[in-house]
Amino acid sequence: MDPIFNNTENAFALKTDSQLERAYFLFKLIANQPLVRIGTAVTNFAIKAHLPVESLIRATVFDHFCGGTSEEECIPVVDKMFEKGVCSVLDYSVEGKEEEAQFDATLEKILKILNFVKEKQAIPFAVFKPTGFGRIDLYEKVGNDETLTTDEQAEWNRVLTRFDTVCKKAHEMDVALLIDGEESWMQDAADEIVADMMRKYNKEKPIVYNTLQMYRWDRLDYLKQLHIDAKAQGFHIGMKLVRGAYMEKENRRAIAQGYTSPICISKQATDENFDAGVVYMLENLDCMAVFAGTHNEESSYKVAEIMKAKQVANSDSRVWFGQLYGMSDHISFNLAKEGYNVAKYLPFGPVRDVMPYLIRRAEENTSVAGQTSRELSLLKQEKKRRKL
Repeated sequence: MDPIFNNTENAFALKTDSQLERAYFLFKLIANQPLVRIGTAVTNFAIKAHLPVESLIRATVFDHFCGGTSEEECIPVVDKMFEKGVCSVLDYSVEGKEEEAQFDATLEKILKILNFVKEKQAIPFAVFKPTGFGRIDLYEKVGNDETLTTDEQAEWNRVLTRFDTVCKKAHEMDVALLIDGEESWMQDAADEIVADMMRKYNKEKPIVYNTLQMYRWDRLDYLKQLHIDAKAQGFHIGMKLVRGAYMEKENRRAIAQGYTSPICISKQATDENFDAGVVYMLENLDCMAVFAGTHNEESSYKVAEIMKAKQVANSDSRVWFGQLYGMSDHISFNLAKEGYNVAKYLPFGPVRDVMPYLIRRAEENTSVAGQTSRELSLLKQEKKRRKL
């Protein structure tokens, strides 16, 4: 592996000694699967029972993986990272709300973030989840071409209006907008909306970005078809490429309902699919922009290599690398030092509301082989370097 990612002094430059110790302690906990399961259950119980656990959560896992409880609270973190060349994507990480009032509140929040980021060079993207704007069951129904009731049709029209309101504003303000990928059974309907938004607002350049979850074996074909449409209809494609976050859930559902799983047959097949997607996009930068969201050193290195081979400048605005805050600092900060465009997803929101997100992060980390042990070994290396 390229030695660029082994520079721990650069990777953890922003961490104080006590923050470094906390990170080491957290990843040690996360490395222990039974402990994560117990911790998750206890945390869920404590939150549901309204026990006073917020300050404990705040001091440990929340502050490591989140920027704060509000956008204003994130600013010191944003500014500090930007000094090292790492940008931020403010991610309002409140999940699982299903009421219309909540969808409207999320819309207001995203519009507020757009106003907020317009002034900050350090925050080049805004982001939202499709289920922040509408019920997952409704997306599923639309994706399956089922007939909607009059009420459901009105509800769906409101979902479309929310999307358009945000995309229009992003276009007016010239701020790129990332739209996250979610479960495969609701994704068709979301893809349809986002493709429409690209047709409308990506005429001059990519403003609206969809997400391709490359652990799905059908996503490269989807991208190629969209490319044909884009050339025919004269719009640009913005895509965030990730491996994906719902694997266990996807496979369980496919088995339970007796259909072929949308997930690649193996980790290797997923890696190959991810790399193929990135290569395809880098070969078509005349009408595409790619945000490579990955914690995989090999993939990050490959993207950099291909850029070099194709004589794409490190700082070319059509190519971004992305990682989550609190993870893979050795990738983010070392790439930024080499002049690449790097952005960290910076989750924020009220502690209680962000907990489902944090629990998913912990579970994900335990299931990604090697991820946690790599974090630990780098933290250990830096502790040794600092003689802690």
